[in-house]
Formats: sequence, C-alpha cells, structure tokens
Amino acid sequence: MCGIAGLFAYHPAAPSVDRAALQRTSAHMAARGPDAQGEWVAADDRVALAHRRLAIIDLSPGGAQPMASADGQLVISFNGEIYNHRELRAALEREGAVFRSHSDTEVLLQLYARKGRAMLPLLRGMFAFALWDGRSRSLLLARDAFGIKPLYLADDGRTLRLASQVKALLAGGGIDTAPEPAGHAGFFLWGSVPEPYTLYRGIRSLPAGHSQVFDARGPQPPEALWGCIGERLAAAAAQPARGSRADALAAITAALRDSVRAHQVADVPVGVFLSSGLDSALLAALAAPAPEAAASVQTLTLAFAEFAGQPQDEAPLAERLAAQLGTRHATVASTRRAFEVDFDALLAAMDQPSIDGVNTWFVAKAAAAQGLKVALSGLGGDELFASYPSFADLPRLQRAARPFAALPGLGAGLRRLAAPVVGALTSPKYAGVAEYGGTLGGAYLLRRGLFMPWELPQVLPREMAEQGWRELGARAGIDALGLNLHPSRLAVSALEMQNYMRHQLLRDADWASMAHSLEVRVPLVDTVLLDAVAPWLAAHPDLTKPEVVAAAAPTLPSDLLRRPKTGFTVPVRDWLAGQRPHGRGLRGWARMIHARQACGVGVPA
Repeated sequence: MCGIAGLFAYHPAAPSVDRAALQRTSAHMAARGPDAQGEWVAADDRVALAHRRLAIIDLSPGGAQPMASADGQLVISFNGEIYNHRELRAALEREGAVFRSHSDTEVLLQLYARKGRAMLPLLRGMFAFALWDGRSRSLLLARDAFGIKPLYLADDGRTLRLASQVKALLAGGGIDTAPEPAGHAGFFLWGSVPEPYTLYRGIRSLPAGHSQVFDARGPQPPEALWGCIGERLAAAAAQPARGSRADALAAITAALRDSVRAHQVADVPVGVFLSSGLDSALLAALAAPAPEAAASVQTLTLAFAEFAGQPQDEAPLAERLAAQLGTRHATVASTRRAFEVDFDALLAAMDQPSIDGVNTWFVAKAAAAQGLKVALSGLGGDELFASYPSFADLPRLQRAARPFAALPGLGAGLRRLAAPVVGALTSPKYAGVAEYGGTLGGAYLLRRGLFMPWELPQVLPREMAEQGWRELGARAGIDALGLNLHPSRLAVSALEMQNYMRHQLLRDADWASMAHSLEVRVPLVDTVLLDAVAPWLAAHPDLTKPEVVAAAAPTLPSDLLRRPKTGFTVPVRDWLAGQRPHGRGLRGWARMIHARQACGVGVPA
C-alpha cells in the first residue's frame, strides 16, 4: 500500500511537466509511504511519476518505485498488493522471464511486457497504478474491480495529473476547483461522494474495475475490466451451483480459507481487527487456525467507556475469543479526549467528505501504535452474506409501493402533500415511499439515503441541488447496478457492493488507515472469493451468515453466533454532546463535515 502521483503532458502545446508540482503532490501523501519515496521523469520532460512506499512485500531497495523494466521502456508507480504475484511470477519464469527483485510490482511490469492490458483480469488483489509504455508513448491507468484502491485524475485537455488522493492533487496546483454539483448533492444524498465525482469539477475518479489509456491523442475511453462486480453476480444468477446446503457450506468454507491465506501474504506481520462481530471473528479464526499460527497473529479491539456494559461494548467477547484462539491481543481504550485532540487531524486526513470513517481512524491508529503495518478487516461480509437490514427492507418497500406504480405522478403528488407533515413528525423518507419505493433504485435510496432529493435545496443552493440531482441520475443508475438479478439477494448485494461499500466503507478504510501508515486488507472483498461463493448463494439464497461462520470456524463460541448485530460503532454522538451547531444526529454531522470539507470550494456552509 502506497501513494502514487504522476503528470503527463500529452498535448503538443502543453508545457513540460512541473517537477515542483509533482513533488508537492507526493509530499502531501507522505503518510501513505513513510519507508521510501521516488520520482522518475522522462528524458523529454513530458511524463513523470512519483511514489511513496509503505514496504510490505520485498522490503529491500529492489522493491522501490517508480520501477522501470530492464530496458527502461516501461515504468510503473503502483499502489496496492497483488496476492497471487508468486503464482504469476512462477508462470512468467517458465516463459523465460528473469526477475531482479521479489516484489509484486516487478511482476506487473513483466506481465505487461508480455500481455499488455490483457494482464488485468489475471490480477488478484487491490490495485491502482500508472504504467508508462515508452514504446507506444502511452500511459495506462488501472483500478481493481471492487475499487479498493483509489485513483484520481485531473485532465485540463493538455496535461493529465493523477494521484491517490484528491487533496494531493489540490496540493500540486493547476486544478479547476469550481464546485461539482453532483459531488455535493451526492454527499448529502448518501453520506459519501459517489464516484466518479468529487467536490471539484476538475477532479474525477477512475471508475472501479476500469482501465484507461492516455496518449498523444488524449484520453481514450475507459474500458471496463471483464469481471466487474455486476457481471460476476449476473453470471452466478444465470448459473447457480448444483448441490446440497452441506455442499454449499463446504465450498464456501474452502473459498474463505483460501482468501484469508492469500491476504496474509506479506514480508511483515499481519494483524486482525477483532470486534465481537461475526466477520472479524471469522477472519481471526481462519488467520490463526492452529496454536502455533495463532501466537504470531496480533488481534486488536477498541474499547469505549461510553459503551461499558452495553451491547455495543465489544471488548469482553473479543478478549474471550482472542484467548480461545491464542492470538496476541490488545484492547485499546479510546476516549472523548482522544477524539477532541485528533478531530482536526481526522478531518484534514479525510480525503473526501464522509459521515463514517471515525471508527477506522481510531482502530488504525491503535494498530500502528502496536507496530503493525498490515491488518485484516471484516469489511464486506455484510454485503456478501446478506446481513444488512436492506436485504429484507428493499423487497418489502417495493411490494408496499407497487400499487402506486400504475398511476404515474400519484407518488410524487402524495409526497409533495405529505412531506411537510411527515418531516415534522418522523423521518421524511416515509413521505417518499409511494414515489420512490416501487423500483429497486428508489427503494435503495429510501433505505440508504441521508437527505431525500426534495430536501437537497435545504442544504445546498437550489440551482446546485437541482443540477446535481440531474447529473447523478441516482434512481436510474442504481436500478442498472441491480441488474434485475434474481434472487433479490444478489441484486441487493450488487447495490451494496457498488454503492455503500465502494463509495463509503472502502474509501474511508483507505484514507483513515493510510493516515497512520497502515495497510488494511479486506479478505471478504475478493474477486476469487466472490466467483466461488456467489453461485452457491444463488442456489441457496436463504443461507445465513451465522450458518456460514459456524461451518467455516466451528470452534467459535455459540453465543457469538447468536449475538445481535451491532456494527462497529464509535460514540461520536456522546463526544459531540453540546457541540452541534449544524444539528443533531447523522444529518447534523453531515452538515458539519460538509462545511469543513467544502471550505474554499465556493459552496455556502
């Protein structure tokens, strides 16, 4: 895990690359790579790459970046990990490839030299990279299928600027910082900014699961990698696995074990974030399958005085679980005072506004203090194994709103009449059930939305709110992501993975962990795992997470399997008591976050 940056003056009229701007961009990402930094500038000053290294695989200088091929024609700056790099390396060596290091970065170079962009579907891992091909004078950008690793672009029509963080691009300068209505409206709709948008008109995200080439002709259209999340789930729905429930549990168990093993590949110790939830308990059990393995696994839990004796207090059960597994465990107390001290630093590190991420900030800080560089997170388990309320709520909402679908305009009329009254008494979402609940996208917006579309003019200038809503095309876009998959479990999985998980959970995990120079790996967010598990979930859509966990980790205590879901929460509401100038609850928190993050973007707070 690292930070990457680059400049490409692709247009003949563009000035040579600005090395000082590149250095400012790189310097802003120092926390992403405290172990080393590097720069490469082409002899003609038309392209330059920079890298900040967090050394995890091949700790020697041989793994330093930007890395060039032996002939100097290929140069790469890469952020992430390729978990199957050893297998890919072995195959390349059989073809005659000679390696100078043991890094996964060199595997990418050698693989590209032989296969070009056709290498991308072969990669198992999380990645975002920029690869310069001097033979074709082109720059290849690519990002993993789930979008675990970020990559932001600013293209002014002559020069491309790229970086792992939005704020790093801003630090480099030369960016159109006019507000992007879709980014601001998207944040208030969802609590995070949906890609490819940012708060700035001049910065876009390379979409997850895409590659794009820039050359003398300019930017070529982004190409979707085969195996995007929707395609994988659609393939599973079209061809469900054949076998009994026991067969399903056996196959899923094998796939889970394989994914955890793959995500433990590293030349440094790999820890585990351990809560009292099923996902993290499963990872800990699979990462420490025997006493001799457990002794080398560091597990970590956060404890909060505000939660003592309540269901949200995860420390007692996590400590008991760690003792049973035999891991080296640490429970770290996090306090209101620590939150107050870290608050400004947390907001500065937050690369795009989000209503989440505080929990990851504190657990990542605690992990780094324990000397860890890598930790496994249970992120993704709820999306894969259908344990969010949305899996039951969305079909229920669609059934409730179906009678209104036959009368176009009725739902919108009812909403306009009901919204003022409903909003004063309860959640304003209830006013929109008839208008939005009839489609999968509309129901998802009601379930996951923060502010409703008709409320956007209350938090943004009306023109910006209306333009942002139009640009987002939120309902239609979400309906498309659901792909009309059957069973509905897979459709909701597709929505959650490509919206909430991608735009909020994964992005927050990246900025909040990298602020502490910690790599967070997510074994439950893995394409090989998804391909193995999804056909069995299509065949047995009522398979539950407790069933899966009990089969894959049978030694876990039974009270863990029965424990109600609480989520990994931080008592921010208690910590902010008496300090709510923007209002109460998540909506007040969102207004405050936006006011701080949008400062200087030209949007009224």
